[in-house]
Amino acid sequence: MPSQLTFIGAGNMASAIFGGMIDKGYRAEAITATATRPEHLDTLKARYGINITTDNAAAVVDADVVVLAVKPQKMREVCLALAEAIQISRPLIISVAAGIECEALGRWLGGNLPIIRCMPNTPSLVGAGASGLYATADVSDAQRDLASTLLGTVGLVEWVEEEALIDAVTAVSGSGPAYFFLMIEALEEAGVKRGLDLQSARRLAIHTAFGAAKMAAESELTPAELKRQVMSPGGTTEQAIASFEKAGIKPIFDDATHACAKRARALAAELGKN
Repeated sequence: MPSQLTFIGAGNMASAIFGGMIDKGYRAEAITATATRPEHLDTLKARYGINITTDNAAAVVDADVVVLAVKPQKMREVCLALAEAIQISRPLIISVAAGIECEALGRWLGGNLPIIRCMPNTPSLVGAGASGLYATADVSDAQRDLASTLLGTVGLVEWVEEEALIDAVTAVSGSGPAYFFLMIEALEEAGVKRGLDLQSARRLAIHTAFGAAKMAAESELTPAELKRQVMSPGGTTEQAIASFEKAGIKPIFDDATHACAKRARALAAELGKN
């Protein structure tokens, strides 16, 4: 673990990451977080015991790792203001902002820096995240291991070797929690239509999704094989699956993830053009 770690931006995702690190034994006094609202920083300091400041440049002076966790629309402005200080300290840069490519980050920060682009997701807030990571050629093996350790405190870490694949990560896991929330919502509504009360339908839908995900995570069987195990020939589940397939559920997911990845590429072109 690095001796000094700075988070530029201290929203939900940043606090999920450093909160997970602290839970795993990382020293709170070695973490600094910045934000524009002092009252928000005071709350974080009281909860986690970390260092806080509203001065981004001062926060990166002694940092070994700088995590860029500001909104994508603010990233260029923030990076340009940090460039001089970053070029002096030359830390490992980890960006968790959607739609900002490494080339743009490097250009805004002055160039020749080790940069890792990370696409986490919101279940990181409960320690069950899934993060896709891409590293530029300037990132050492030790720095890759370090990033895996940091992001591993809040969930699964998967590396991709081409930056374009971050768009696929966005489509599958970055935006993916919303797909499952939609399925839970739909199953809940279907349960109510079948006569269940709302709270019962919601609890049953949520815990069924949780249990299915837990089985898939812990089993050596593929999801397709697990699905077949639930289906008896001529049984109830077989009828439900047949209805899903008739409606074209796999093409629906294919179209949805294509639209998501396409939008991610458009954002990258739009936000990184200057």
